[in-house]
Amino acid sequence: MSLSYLKAKEELVTAGSDDCQQFFAENGYKLELAYYNLFHQNIPGARKIFLSLSEHDIRAHWGAFFSSLCQGKVEGYSSYLELRNFYEIDFNILFKYYLGNYVEEVCKYIDWLAVSNPEIYKYTGRVFMKNKYYDFGLYFLERGISSFYNDPELHYLLAEYYMSVSDREKAAKYLQSCLKVLPEYYPAEKMIKELSK
Repeated sequence: MSLSYLKAKEELVTAGSDDCQQFFAENGYKLELAYYNLFHQNIPGARKIFLSLSEHDIRAHWGAFFSSLCQGKVEGYSSYLELRNFYEIDFNILFKYYLGNYVEEVCKYIDWLAVSNPEIYKYTGRVFMKNKYYDFGLYFLERGISSFYNDPELHYLLAEYYMSVSDREKAAKYLQSCLKVLPEYYPAEKMIKELSK
């Protein structure tokens, strides 16, 4: 099978076939090969590649840190921007590969990661919600509101969830708190109009 880079990358992030490993190795895509190793539970192999690239590649620096979280042995640090730009994407891919053990390890560090970026609760909750683990999603979104109340998107995400389960009263409550935090927040205004129908 002949792969293009885009097809190989799509296979990697969607847990498609394993053909992408050979493509990345043969064509010098080291970062992608490191991620392949991570998602196929070869953390030592992944970290070795990530660390070899990390001095000049912020994504590799993040990958080395994230892979250490997945194994429950934190090595290094992450920046606010790394958490903002990469965490939610990579955390979501763990679900595609059914890596519940990694998800559990990463979740042990959420409160610690929140010191660098308090939005981590929102990112984590949103991924759980997207993957239909609603109880866990609610837990992290509510933790987010407890520690970072002034994020309107947290309130909106909770309103969105309560709309999906037809709890209009709770949805309205979170929409109102969203608009108190950020008046004229368009998604909340739009949902309030839907509620009033």
